[in-house]
Amino acid sequence: MPDTTTARPYAPGSPLAFLLEVAADACGLDEGEQREDAETAAAHHTYAAYPQTLAQAVDVADWQGAAATDSGGHRVEPSAVAWLDGGLWLHHTLRITEHDGAADVLTLIVPCTCGRYTDITLDGEEMLLELLAELAPTHGRSVHDDTVGDCRSV
Repeated sequence: MPDTTTARPYAPGSPLAFLLEVAADACGLDEGEQREDAETAAAHHTYAAYPQTLAQAVDVADWQGAAATDSGGHRVEPSAVAWLDGGLWLHHTLRITEHDGAADVLTLIVPCTCGRYTDITLDGEEMLLELLAELAPTHGRSVHDDTVGDCRSV
């Protein structure tokens, strides 16, 4: 059995150095790169899919990325959030499946008048405008409805 307690140095240009670099690259992006990619993907999606609204209001620097995590055996993909003010947030992630590939998922996170939050997956600029029109009378708050059970009135 080889002695693993004494590490031997290896030359930077050695075959081992090359193989260790290839292995590190194969393991994927580090957390900083994941956050940066999530921010870029969020900005790109809002500029492409929401050119008259979010692209005008949310700057690329407003997005804050988060690296992928594993939660109870379930992988959560990298994502990014942008603060809109008044308690409202945007959340963007890529939903990745073997069948469909990657699809942008943009969610508006809205405070409820009861103090909790509700999340609404956006389906385009028209839906966003309709939703904002409904939220305007309550200054960006979702009206609580006990019959629905998820604080969502829309």
